[in-house]
Amino acid sequence: MREALLEVDNVTLRFGGVVALNQVDFTLYKGEILGLIGPNGAGKTTCFNAMTGVYRPTEGEIRFGGQRISGKRRYQITKMGIARTFQNIRLFPEMSALENVMVGADAHHRTGALSAMLRLPRHWKEERSGRDRAHDLLRFVGISRPGEQARNLSYGEQRRLEIARALATNPQLLCLDEPAAGFNPAEKDALNQLIRKVRDSGVTVLLIEHDMRLVMGVTDRIVVLEFGKKIAEGTPAEVRENPAVIAAYLGVPTDAS
Repeated sequence: MREALLEVDNVTLRFGGVVALNQVDFTLYKGEILGLIGPNGAGKTTCFNAMTGVYRPTEGEIRFGGQRISGKRRYQITKMGIARTFQNIRLFPEMSALENVMVGADAHHRTGALSAMLRLPRHWKEERSGRDRAHDLLRFVGISRPGEQARNLSYGEQRRLEIARALATNPQLLCLDEPAAGFNPAEKDALNQLIRKVRDSGVTVLLIEHDMRLVMGVTDRIVVLEFGKKIAEGTPAEVRENPAVIAAYLGVPTDAS
């Protein structure tokens, strides 16, 4: 029997008179890659933001590992085991690739500012462990220049660096928000392999992506949103043939011949 990791239960999110999410519900199971797709403005990133503590649902509930997370702060959700990347790259450009990943590792460090200032042994041990973990993750995502400033890395490397930094928080669930944006076909193929590699390492993946070839090729199941409402859910083959999905993407009525 599959184990539910993330449960989005009839979530509605309103901004004044605008309904951004309308009774959205789906379950993400441990060990799968789930795609969240839909036309522009469908509510995909808003859904991500509700899951990661940026927004609090107006109605409904979000549970992670059986615990309610809707309403929790972002840092609390990170500590519980959810990490994410963003549509727009949010690295520290003046810091090295290694330092950017170590920032992610800091999320689980237990020593505080006082230990760091006093240079206590526990602080040194955590810093050394974080550095070793950062080196491992850079190799994992295929970045070979740990000392290079993030701003000097190629666009594709910066995207992979964001994934490494998110993985440094030791998540159970990694949420990727349009990771293939701006990629050429070869980079998309490499990303497909990396996403599978992340899943094979024991991390469940939730993916927002516009590139349908990538989505259909890498996901186990897909949830489709349109105007903030779920219109379809199923395997890539099922979603590909769903009339409501075809209509949403082509802009034609579902009863069109």
